[in-house]
Amino acid sequence: MSDIRTDDAARAAPKKEFLTFRLGQEEYCIDILKVQEIRGYDTVTSIANTPDFIKGVINLRGNIVPIVDLRIKFRLSEARYDATTIVIILNLKKKMIGMVVDSVSDVIAVPFDEIREAPRFGSTINTEFISGMATVEGRMLIVVDIERLMSSEDLQLIEQVAS
Repeated sequence: MSDIRTDDAARAAPKKEFLTFRLGQEEYCIDILKVQEIRGYDTVTSIANTPDFIKGVINLRGNIVPIVDLRIKFRLSEARYDATTIVIILNLKKKMIGMVVDSVSDVIAVPFDEIREAPRFGSTINTEFISGMATVEGRMLIVVDIERLMSSEDLQLIEQVAS
């Protein structure tokens, strides 16, 4: 009978929903409430004199949306753009931003007590955008604080691109 109570307690534990996505071999997740839509990669209009991780802008139903490639921002392997490349449209501080990832997996509910503090690697690796790590169904997920990732400096650059 104690197993039933444990299962009931697990179901009743406060949870947060995340959208999971892949960059290279790693699996990440972001707060689902920041996601506006998911779409395939399409033609992007390049903007001169922007950092390499800002691919350009798209016109999304009359809104100019800057597109940021996380693979480049995270300095991962070569970024390829094909039929499987995904753009996650985010709504951050009332601004829309597109985020390019390799693939989107699913939406998962993670109990708050399953999110562990991110390890600190000293000053050589910047982990300030990682809000934690979670293991769900045998999968290790890197929980990204997307607003922190798009630091105020980056958001200012993105705002300039979009205007």
